Amino acid sequence: MKSATKDTVAPKPPPKTPHKKDYRMRSRLIHGTFKTKRWDYDHHVIPPVSSSTTFRLSSVHRGAEGFVDFGSEDVPLERKVPIYIYDRLDEPTRAMLEENLAAAEAGEICVAFATGMAAIAAALGVAVAQGDEILAHEQLYGSTYSLLTSWLPRYGIQTRWCDFRQPKCLRDCVTPKTRVVYFETPTNPSLELIDIAAVRREVDALNQERQDGEKLLIIVDNTFATPYCQRPLTLGADLVAHSLTKNIGGFGTDMGGAVIGASRFYNLLMAYRKDFGGVLSPKNAWPILVYGLPTLGARMANQQKTALKVAQFLESHPKVAQVFYPGLESFPHKELAHRQMVDYEGKFAPGSLLYFILKDAPGSSRAADRLVDFIAERAYTITLAVSLGQLKTLIENPYSMTHFNLPPEEKEASGIHPGGIRLSVGLEDWHDIIDDLRAALDAA
Repeated sequence: MKSATKDTVAPKPPPKTPHKKDYRMRSRLIHGTFKTKRWDYDHHVIPPVSSSTTFRLSSVHRGAEGFVDFGSEDVPLERKVPIYIYDRLDEPTRAMLEENLAAAEAGEICVAFATGMAAIAAALGVAVAQGDEILAHEQLYGSTYSLLTSWLPRYGIQTRWCDFRQPKCLRDCVTPKTRVVYFETPTNPSLELIDIAAVRREVDALNQERQDGEKLLIIVDNTFATPYCQRPLTLGADLVAHSLTKNIGGFGTDMGGAVIGASRFYNLLMAYRKDFGGVLSPKNAWPILVYGLPTLGARMANQQKTALKVAQFLESHPKVAQVFYPGLESFPHKELAHRQMVDYEGKFAPGSLLYFILKDAPGSSRAADRLVDFIAERAYTITLAVSLGQLKTLIENPYSMTHFNLPPEEKEASGIHPGGIRLSVGLEDWHDIIDDLRAALDAA
């Protein structure tokens, strides 16, 4: 009699360790990297903050190695293990934020700066030299305009202007000296959209006739859209600049800026930051790392829903002449908005900013001044303040405030109206925001 034999059971393979790329970006914004070379904080639920301007070194050799590796192009970026020496060079809290910002923007690297303007200056600073030219869209944030027209010319760097809403204009505007094509989209303040992919196609055609070192770079300020609503690197930009003070920071408590792009820019940007000194403090990086970036998806998803309700109300009001918001059917660049402004799931994401113009005499700001002053004095859910992208709804008149230093003729030619009002929608109940606007419009 044969004894029964049991079938041999193959051992189960060990469970697959999940990779961060297996998860959706909204989850990754919250949890960041699973592992980082920047700091081993496996036992912290919340990443720690560094508070040391200088770091202990175990030997002279260790210190020398850190200085050599800092700016070395011989060591591949993925193999670099940071040796911390001095805060202005590199430090762990800021570096962890940079890792997560790079992922959010679909970039290879990120370098963080003290402010958005420091980031813009760095992006341009590593791309142009004396005798070069920048070609910029005709509508820009006021301080960016001042940088291009007041400061860079002192160093022999000139700026030419072009209407990038018609990308083919690059063919006539680019000169042999041009090295950078620079623009915002949506623009500040009137939310004009520029087709990033179309600009890329024009630049590629122009670059075919250029030698290495002379090829045009595309730099995009993505502050208004945020990476939640738009990722210019995936559409053809070479570098992306951000003011982290705005939507990415989100709470109005800390300033910051960032430049994101391909790894080939990393050493240049780090060296620029080291020598010019516009370094983001770890104490400012930490709230953006822990509170701002992780909540970006939740905040933007809700703010843009409210922004659409507010925009529709304003568009229907008899005292409002025009409303510009990418989510409106009447938006001039509606088709481009739906194609270019999408979230991580591919859904339309029109953002939380809108711009509207009141009915008034030509060239007058009287009605807008009355409305904004009424809100400053009496509204509860809307605050008269510059900046944008905060929990609170903010209102301002760009013509006389954030864009004051642009010549009047240039402001009006580029669509910045004396009676134009910029509204940055926060997280208040949309009914309350509309009630405060209705009361202000009745009084205007």
